[in-house]
Amino acid sequence: MSNTLDNGKCKCLISAALEAREKAYAPYSKFKVGAALFTSDENIITGCNVENASYPACNCAERTAVFKAISMDKKSFEAIAIIAGKENDGIKDYTSPCGVCRQVLREFVDPCRFKVIMAKSMDDYKIATLEELLPLSFGPENLE
Repeated sequence: MSNTLDNGKCKCLISAALEAREKAYAPYSKFKVGAALFTSDENIITGCNVENASYPACNCAERTAVFKAISMDKKSFEAIAIIAGKENDGIKDYTSPCGVCRQVLREFVDPCRFKVIMAKSMDDYKIATLEELLPLSFGPENLE
């Protein structure tokens, strides 16, 4: 994926995110989210949201994918695809990462280059950089 994110690669990531969405555990909100993280070594790591009766213990799909990647010793990422919607209503809107997920992603990526694909379907999606979604962000270089 390097510097280019062509239509075929976007569709591949969206397809993986759709598959991950099916595994979501969302018995309370019924809002199922799937994410597919593309690593710099061209692997796709997926994640889904996992709810909990104690709401603060929930985890978003994007963070699930990042944490899973880190546990696999992958720490360099190029893009993420996100697709979400109510369980029985289909996918009606583009879903962007929450603030916590944006900050977790920021830890591992160049915000000017990292792409966030927000999809409604395989053919209907928007792409933004993390910098656009999290301007003036705080990252590891701020602690050097």
